[in-house]
Amino acid sequence: MDVILLAKVANLGSIGDRVKVKSGYGRNFLLPSGKATLATPANVAKFEARRVELEKIAREQFADAESRAAALKDFVLNITVKAGSEGKLFGSIGTIDIAEACTQRGHAVSRSEVRLHNGPIRMVGEHQIVLHLHTDIDVQLRVTVVAEE
Repeated sequence: MDVILLAKVANLGSIGDRVKVKSGYGRNFLLPSGKATLATPANVAKFEARRVELEKIAREQFADAESRAAALKDFVLNITVKAGSEGKLFGSIGTIDIAEACTQRGHAVSRSEVRLHNGPIRMVGEHQIVLHLHTDIDVQLRVTVVAEE
């Protein structure tokens, strides 16, 4: 399936690139999310007419992600939860919990931006997680989990 990218997609290309993808990836992810359009002659003409607008939107999103990354640079997230005597949590801390805790402390983070490479947090202590703010911007965030007394 031949598509034209309307936004930068990791490991695929940037705005305006004409790429060949598997039909399932294009049909189920790229087209419904608005990140690509089919590479027909009519769509190529439409894209060229909108290219400046799409590039401006992409620059604004990148600048917004950079400013958020700068604000989160030295931020340490402290979360207090119930835990057993050996430091094991009753339950776990997942992406939703981290996103809500960041938002409560003044840093707007959505659930889809939180990356937990080792799965949910299940132990008390310091943990490093990644916030994926933009295709090109990842921020390391230190999460300190403290047992509730």
